[in-house]
Amino acid sequence: MAQAQSTEADWVSRFADEVIAEGERRAPGKPIVVASGLSPSGPIHLGNLREVMTPHLVADEIRRRGHECVHVLSWDDYDRYRKVPAGIDPSWAEHIGKPLTAVPAPPGSPYGSWAEHFKAAMIEALDELGIEYRGISQTEQYTAGAYREQILHAMKHRGDIDAILDQYRTKQKPAKKQQQKPLDEAELEAAEGSGAAAEDDGSAGGAGYFPYKPYCTVCNKDLTTVTAYDEESTELTYTCACGHGETVLLSEFDHGKLVWKVDWPMRWAYEGVVFEPSGVDHSSPGSSFQVGGQIVGPIFGGEQPIGPMYAFVGISGMAKMSSSKGGVPTPGDALKIMEAPLLRWLYARRRPNQSFKIAFDQEIQRLYDEWDKLNAKVADGTVLPADAAAHSRAVRTAAGELPTTPRPLPYRTLASVVDITAGHDEQTLRILGDLDPANPVKSLDETRPRLDRAEHWINTQVPAESRTVVRAEPDTELLSSLDEQGRESLRLLLEGLDEHWSLDGLTTLVYGVPKVQAGLEPDAKPTPELKVAQREFFALLYQLLVSRDTGPRLPTLLLAVGADRVRKLLGA
Repeated sequence: MAQAQSTEADWVSRFADEVIAEGERRAPGKPIVVASGLSPSGPIHLGNLREVMTPHLVADEIRRRGHECVHVLSWDDYDRYRKVPAGIDPSWAEHIGKPLTAVPAPPGSPYGSWAEHFKAAMIEALDELGIEYRGISQTEQYTAGAYREQILHAMKHRGDIDAILDQYRTKQKPAKKQQQKPLDEAELEAAEGSGAAAEDDGSAGGAGYFPYKPYCTVCNKDLTTVTAYDEESTELTYTCACGHGETVLLSEFDHGKLVWKVDWPMRWAYEGVVFEPSGVDHSSPGSSFQVGGQIVGPIFGGEQPIGPMYAFVGISGMAKMSSSKGGVPTPGDALKIMEAPLLRWLYARRRPNQSFKIAFDQEIQRLYDEWDKLNAKVADGTVLPADAAAHSRAVRTAAGELPTTPRPLPYRTLASVVDITAGHDEQTLRILGDLDPANPVKSLDETRPRLDRAEHWINTQVPAESRTVVRAEPDTELLSSLDEQGRESLRLLLEGLDEHWSLDGLTTLVYGVPKVQAGLEPDAKPTPELKVAQREFFALLYQLLVSRDTGPRLPTLLLAVGADRVRKLLGA
């Protein structure tokens, strides 16, 4: 069975081995729990996707081996609203300090809150990526009193928590080693993480340390200070910057949360998490992951999850991105220009501690070529084990295969065709049908969804000045200035058009014309002189067809323009 194929050579299998052994040691016979946490404080970007993809791939491998595994995805939607992002009405600043679920959604959104708005896009992307998880809203958990015992316990042991945190507060923070250099503003934003890593640890003034932060019951903000707490009665008194103050019974009060550095280890113990990766922002000395490891055992009787620190995910081609004004691209943005298996593969083939880039520029064409080559190697059995494992994780999960394009034509070909036809379906079908006359494409549906992804890429990521516009009339000035050799090269091309009218045929023809002119056979190996002649010939064809020195691959361009129009533009 393909699903159980050997994956011994990849990082996912090695983690799965460790996690299964660790799960058996911690809770024999129980389902294994892996975890991710996402803050819907703004667009959830492709760097954050690694937070989910890493445990997903490990959980999926564990399930493939027949073990029960639960992937818990915590939506940190009870976190405070920290800042108004670029492009949002500045009046949203009045909501700073409220839980994300209590902040209105951005203008024009159909969702009931800020958190729901940004969760919705991610939920849709996770579904398309085949990621199975159990979502947990921290707003629901806290307001339903799910963690009441844990909160009372943390307040009782606040002196011990304070002592642990204090070891890190006084330490000089080491100079940050920048391992990967983010390239621009938006990438810096992507590197920043959710921001929870920088949250305070609940240290307080004269009344002592309290690891719990109430949201004020009047203004609903966390601009509160706990001024007194009585352990016996659980009476807690707080004041708020808005002027409100009150005394509540913490054993009944569900309008606040543990500070982040205590909240995270509490959840590790509560959920029994065995595996959870952490971003660079959570892994420096004194950060929440390290401190949480010191708190989880002594305070909550749990164990810190095992899991790697994951590296930065960069974007190539961001500067040109039409959506770059709105910040960093999201998984939803990537899925508009690439199919889900390709996006999964980018995460599966790199170890979590390796950074990599997701292409929104011309590089996406090369990535797709690489992906198609890998598919061919899998099909003919020449693939290496680690590559086979990454491929298997990209195209299927334990639950089944992901949808794919029935006839996956090269992405660069599809992009060139929709560029030239401006998305005209009949024209597109005519050209795709001519690519391989022996086995023509009969319906555009055979080439979808890849065709739609290529079209979206051309329309949103390729600047207008790089789009291909075929000439309406011949360039008579250039044609009349050609020497005998130039005229002969066009004559040879035009004479061979009918006989070579397919993608492979035209490839042979355009490369072969300069060879014939040099007195060589059409299949002769190219020499340096011949390569120069070929480049000059190609530049001439581009000038005559699209008034530029370069453009889409010539065979594709010729098919797209059509034989009659090619004859007209080349002066026949």
